[in-house]
Amino acid sequence: MEAVKRVWDFFQDEILGMAWLKRFIGTVIDMLGFDTSSKIGGSVQFFIYDIIKIMVLLGLLIFVISYIQSYFPPQRTKKILGRFHGIGANCIAALLGTVTPFCSCSSIPLFMGFTSAGLPLGVTFSFLISSPMVDLGSLVLLMSIFGWKVALIYVLVGLVIAVIGGTLIEKLHLENQVEEFIRNGKAVDTPQEELQFKDRIKYAWEQVCETAKKVFPYVLIGVGIGAVIHNWIPEEFIISTLGDKNPFGVILAAIAGAPMYADIFGTIPIAEALLAKGALLGVVLSFMMGVTTLSLPSMIMLRKAIKPKLLGIFAAICIIGIILVGYMFNILQPIII
Repeated sequence: MEAVKRVWDFFQDEILGMAWLKRFIGTVIDMLGFDTSSKIGGSVQFFIYDIIKIMVLLGLLIFVISYIQSYFPPQRTKKILGRFHGIGANCIAALLGTVTPFCSCSSIPLFMGFTSAGLPLGVTFSFLISSPMVDLGSLVLLMSIFGWKVALIYVLVGLVIAVIGGTLIEKLHLENQVEEFIRNGKAVDTPQEELQFKDRIKYAWEQVCETAKKVFPYVLIGVGIGAVIHNWIPEEFIISTLGDKNPFGVILAAIAGAPMYADIFGTIPIAEALLAKGALLGVVLSFMMGVTTLSLPSMIMLRKAIKPKLLGIFAAICIIGIILVGYMFNILQPIII
């Protein structure tokens, strides 16, 4: 058992966490005359290490996930969802959301297409909630920072929020809150030719390049903010604001994250720095969920498809779910970290 633990720790620290890269960058910075224990040296080390680590993991994850996604074009996804009914359909929709695009803005066109195709509204909302909040990439990235327990629980509770949220919206019978052009639209089934292995590889590589270009600016911003938090903001300030001394830290983080626009790749370095400075685990995860699920641009896009009442209910369900999950993680933090 001890041998298995050592192997797993090595995989998590040296492969996923790339601790070897951090040590190497630290050595190079020291050779250049910077002290990595100083604020400037530490910021440079954090910035270079996190940029390289996130972009390498990003490329590998997008390639694998895009290859899987090539088997689930919108038409096939619609047919799969159409075979299920009730809460089972919500569960399948939430699970399918894990192999779709990484940000909420990318998920909304698919949501519109599914709704136009006549799929139940609650099912499409389960998909819409899970797609940006939970994906295979988030599982691996969270594992590299917080460990497998946190990553697994994060994914599971994200799926639970998606299923419950979609089910609640279904029970409220809010179909009349979808804009008329969506309700009366007809999804066109474009024939999908069977892709060959080389076509799927090409598609996956194209998705890597396209997503990397789109995400890189947000990664730079996120890592920059993380470097500042990690090396320049006093630990006492973080603890007093987002630690156990502030019972409203989860609510503050969820609300602060909601108007921002980023994806999990941009929020990971910020969460990593906040946790290292003493912020509670539930606080940083609530911030991440708020940013990835309820960004202002995605709310503006979604408003074009649904009316204000439904938009407000969707946002309220997400916020309440995120806050409850945040407090749950705060309670579980001594056990899972």
